[in-house]
Amino acid sequence: MKLLRSVRLISSLVVSVLLAHSAAASDDLLLAARDAARLGDRAKLERIAPEVQGHALDAYVEYWLFQIDLKREDADPAAIKSFLTRNEGSYIAERMRGDWLKKLGKDQLWAEFDAEFPAMVQPDQEVACYALQSRHARGDQSVLDDAMPLWLTLVEPPESCYPVFEALIMEKRVLADDVWARVRRQFEANKLAAGRYTMNYLPASQTPDARTAQTVSDSPMPWLVRLPAAFGASRMNRELAALAIGRIARNDPLAASEQLRRIEGELQPGEKGWVWSQIGWQAAFRHMDEALQWYANAGDAPLSDEVAQWKVRAALRAQEWGVVRATIEKMPPALAEQPAWTYWLGRSYKAGGQTEAANNLFLKLAGQPNFYGNLADEELGRVITTPPKAEPPTVEELAQLADTPGVRRTLALLRLDLRIEGVREWNWVLRGMSDRDLLAAAEVANRAGFYDRAIAAADRTRNEHDYSLRYLSPYSEQVRPAASNQSLDDAWVYGLMRQESRFVTNAKSTVGASGLMQLMPATAKWVAKKIGLRDFHHGQVNDTEINVLLGTSYMRLVMESLDNHPVLASAAYNAGPGRARKWRAADRELEGAVYAETIPFTETRDYVKKVMSNSVYYAALFNEAPQSIKSRLGVIGPRVAADPKAEELP
Repeated sequence: MKLLRSVRLISSLVVSVLLAHSAAASDDLLLAARDAARLGDRAKLERIAPEVQGHALDAYVEYWLFQIDLKREDADPAAIKSFLTRNEGSYIAERMRGDWLKKLGKDQLWAEFDAEFPAMVQPDQEVACYALQSRHARGDQSVLDDAMPLWLTLVEPPESCYPVFEALIMEKRVLADDVWARVRRQFEANKLAAGRYTMNYLPASQTPDARTAQTVSDSPMPWLVRLPAAFGASRMNRELAALAIGRIARNDPLAASEQLRRIEGELQPGEKGWVWSQIGWQAAFRHMDEALQWYANAGDAPLSDEVAQWKVRAALRAQEWGVVRATIEKMPPALAEQPAWTYWLGRSYKAGGQTEAANNLFLKLAGQPNFYGNLADEELGRVITTPPKAEPPTVEELAQLADTPGVRRTLALLRLDLRIEGVREWNWVLRGMSDRDLLAAAEVANRAGFYDRAIAAADRTRNEHDYSLRYLSPYSEQVRPAASNQSLDDAWVYGLMRQESRFVTNAKSTVGASGLMQLMPATAKWVAKKIGLRDFHHGQVNDTEINVLLGTSYMRLVMESLDNHPVLASAAYNAGPGRARKWRAADRELEGAVYAETIPFTETRDYVKKVMSNSVYYAALFNEAPQSIKSRLGVIGPRVAADPKAEELP
């Protein structure tokens, strides 16, 4: 026991020394350099650069200088190449190379582009399209084959992709049918400006004028009303009519269905089928009972990935297992093989008495530490447990990992609250790590107090695991008593907190939620008043104790307003109690997993699944006993009239 304490002490000292070493130069100067970079103040950056030599982030200052030079069109290629050579393999070199390739591509300096591009590890779409342009400029005709899949999938492309699309048009690889298909896909994705731009690729006889296209996207009902009786003779008018009804469906599927029935005699089968699929999709999104019938009206019309997934969700709520099965089996393989649809296809087989086929699908997911892996395990009669704990990293493993340049840069960035850059640097460092290195990285981040990065590393292990790092439970002296005072399951509280902030105390969302439990200002103020917290002001919301007090108090209030059901309360915590209540079925019970699967908001749907899976593992760790996700998901009762007290919940 004494030896173990000594090892822990030594390893902690190693990490502390390395952290101190990374902060040897002035952090204040580094932050001043960052501010100068944001303002484009090259002179100030030049003055600071020599003074931060030896700082873990000195390469960032040099990179910021190059960014200014690239904008001013006076970057020195030799200096950039020297920077890339000196920093090869690092995240900052990857960023620099990406910026340089975009400049070379924009200037069409293809020889230089081709020399540098192979070193790019993770090119973004803009760079990837410049690479396609370069191949086309060299006369590589196979580039058109590689570009074709982008025609339908890349609905809002960067500018570098448009010359590639124009090459597809010029080479007649894309014809009018393909152009209209792309326009439909862009309207479906609500990328209206991009869809109107795509119309310019149509033959002259089918190209609407800009004003008409704008009216169809922005004021579809008045445009439809003015359509002449025999509009069906013109493909352009038929396609525009289909788009207009699709736009109406986004706000009122019933009105859209009435408009379609009025004019469907003028439409071709493919056009009519697409519009019915759009109406069915929007109805499914709103949990309307008519959704499956409107989908059925679409016949064999091809469905986009999003539209097909919502057809399955509508069928799940209606318990139409045959439709679930048929729809998933028609999905493209890459979509059908996703965990959600593998699991629900297995359930459809099980409902149809095909137990062996169902179990074969469940076995593909079993053991995976996620929502569908948990559900598949239980379908196979297995309980959910945490795997055996790996041997902790040795002092040598910790020291070697902590001395990695990328790790030193990450810790310095996080220490300076440059979180976006720190997260990117950390994710880059973790690529290709062995399990031992990942466990060491998780422990280094944990000891430095960067719990979100510890979780990010521990989450990636493949064979050796430490679930006490993967499901960290810091701040227990605040969280456990607060949960107990509110009669809340501490595993659920931690599961929700892990998803909300990954235990970053100063986390702030794009909509203004703050702290460990991501409280919105209005919610925090309302809860403070409700529980009688005197002299509360929003500046206190990032205080750990106050944040946890307000967050757990709100969880209790939400639970009480929603049948004390953790699935409903989790949805409410993310999207609001009114929405969580509205998403219940009107006249029947829903399996908890079906309710979660059919939440309309992508963010909330993903959130609820992760919170519930998290809570299973926290419970397994806290209670040292096997767990069941199905018992936690339970059954969601039908929608009932809201309690007047619940209505006041923010």
